[in-house]
Amino acid sequence: MGTRNLTRNRAASMATASTTLLLSLAFLAFAWAASPSPDAEAISRFQEYLRIDTAQPAPDYAAAVAFLRKQAAEAGLEARTLELVAGKPLLLLRWPGRRPSLPSILLNSHTDVVPSEPNKWDHPPFSAALDEPSGRIYARGSQDMKCVGMQYLEAIRRLRSAGFVPDRNIYITFVPDEEIGGHGGVEPFVSSKEFKDMNVALVLDEGLASPGEEYRVFYAERSPWWLTIKATGAPGHGAKLYDGSAMENLMKSVEAIRRFRTSQFDLVKSGEKAEGDVVSVNFAYLKAGTPTPTGFVMNLQPSEAEVGLDIRIPPSAHVEALERRLVEEWAPPSRNLTFEFKQKMSVLDNFGKPAMTAADSTNPWWTLLEEAVKSADGKLGKPEIFPASTDARYFRKIGLPAFGFSPMANTPILLHDHNEFLSKDEYLKGIGIYESIIRALATHEDGGKDDESRAEL
Repeated sequence: MGTRNLTRNRAASMATASTTLLLSLAFLAFAWAASPSPDAEAISRFQEYLRIDTAQPAPDYAAAVAFLRKQAAEAGLEARTLELVAGKPLLLLRWPGRRPSLPSILLNSHTDVVPSEPNKWDHPPFSAALDEPSGRIYARGSQDMKCVGMQYLEAIRRLRSAGFVPDRNIYITFVPDEEIGGHGGVEPFVSSKEFKDMNVALVLDEGLASPGEEYRVFYAERSPWWLTIKATGAPGHGAKLYDGSAMENLMKSVEAIRRFRTSQFDLVKSGEKAEGDVVSVNFAYLKAGTPTPTGFVMNLQPSEAEVGLDIRIPPSAHVEALERRLVEEWAPPSRNLTFEFKQKMSVLDNFGKPAMTAADSTNPWWTLLEEAVKSADGKLGKPEIFPASTDARYFRKIGLPAFGFSPMANTPILLHDHNEFLSKDEYLKGIGIYESIIRALATHEDGGKDDESRAEL
């Protein structure tokens, strides 16, 4: 009987152990199935950032910085918040390199976004709604440019998980006020001691989506000339015909400007030049007339009229010729016309050279960027001049090489538009692109010996 009981007890113990093992395995399988994948977690973090309302003119910078500092801590990055302009926090992150004397890499992005008209969106602009059938994430900032800032952080998470350590310091900045000119963000930052101490060799900033397969990359950008042209003349009865009225003088200028605009636009339409290679001129406003509570006085010719222009100048433009055109044809004093620049950015850097970054084999950073994108199964298109303005201009102005790049292929250009979106697949692929880029830039030997190498010798 004793032997039988012992055998029976052993069998029962083995059955219990087997059941326990099976239950444990089942629980682990359930937990594994229930836990989100790394890609799903990355998408969730992106959506969380997009839901923070950082639209001008009242961006919630505090919430954005708090969220980003949390992400930086999880990624193992050092973090500092600078406030070079009151109420305009700039988040500066650092991934220390093994050889910090090497010149560093700066990955820049901005936290603010432009306003939106919610009633013209299919989904609320700050809902970060994911349309499952299409995979599109709808949100203001999904393209411009919260995607890039989060892709930097996600790429670094992956690299750190793989045990990668950069040779040089990698800095990541999340800056304010880009959408209103950068005057409270990058402009004072590049003049600060903190920036000088970073010893930056190369800057990556934002680009544009590409409707095709190739990623777009930008080596320069057009400089804004915002100006007003004002005409004056004697007021007169609405029925009287006479030369030199304010409206007549101004409309002659408008027609001359329109002809120039058409000539530049024709070069783009014909394919002879890209949009960033021509001088663009757009009419921002027209102000004239004598107002009344119900409209305008119709039988009075006004004594003043004014037009506002948004002009963008590529670094390759003949600036002196354009200035002569402005004085002699668009706003000649002989027609009682005057002009005033509201903003006039130079196409030259501080050293008197066109503010452009070499995008060919003469620049090793360009070669590295091109090869890194290729190794991640991507392809760069022909380098372009950015048609608008970004914070990259402030870095190029002080002589630093800077490329504008946002890895969004097969995507319509919707920055500042209604229903701005980015597909989750393109977003995830972009993380892999940056993973390859950061790895390549962080380990580049630029030909010089740093302090650590000399110490080893």
